[in-house]
Amino acid sequence: MRWDRLFADLEALAAAADTADFEAEVADRTRAEHAGIAFVDRLRSACGHPVVVTARGTGPLAGTVIDVGVDWLLLGGPGHPQVLVALNSVTAVSGLGRGTAAVTDRGPVYPRLDFRRALRGLAGQRSQVRLALADGVAVSGTLDRVGADFVELAEHSPGEPRRRTAVRGVQTVPIAAVAAVVRLDG
Repeated sequence: MRWDRLFADLEALAAAADTADFEAEVADRTRAEHAGIAFVDRLRSACGHPVVVTARGTGPLAGTVIDVGVDWLLLGGPGHPQVLVALNSVTAVSGLGRGTAAVTDRGPVYPRLDFRRALRGLAGQRSQVRLALADGVAVSGTLDRVGADFVELAEHSPGEPRRRTAVRGVQTVPIAAVAAVVRLDG
């Protein structure tokens, strides 16, 4: 009888050691996997979910994550204007939740969908926008041109079409200074 208890105790100790080893290995692998997740991939996992983004020059921006590019995030949703946020201006994001996994499958076109290309799309649509700059200044109008590292914004009153007579001036802004772009015409 005593031998049976001894062997049972040894088996229990071995099982406990195996369980502890397994849990330690899972924890190590989980930490290693998390270490390889990029910020942009973490944001991509939030598509369709409401978040609050804090960015330099803008303060908190609330909305649903519509899309995420290589260096930008698009927020919007009912009651919120569409806002294109430059990731280099983001200081914090709340609402991602701990359980949200990262999305790393990007596809072949993804690297070309950068902030500059998104700005070119807005310029091509002649959308009225408000540029929120990293220093807190905001300018409104229509994007006329998007260069390699700058945008030119024709300043005019919101709601007024971009006409030569309506343009009060043209701002040339380095793209690196643009924190967010709010689409004013829907």
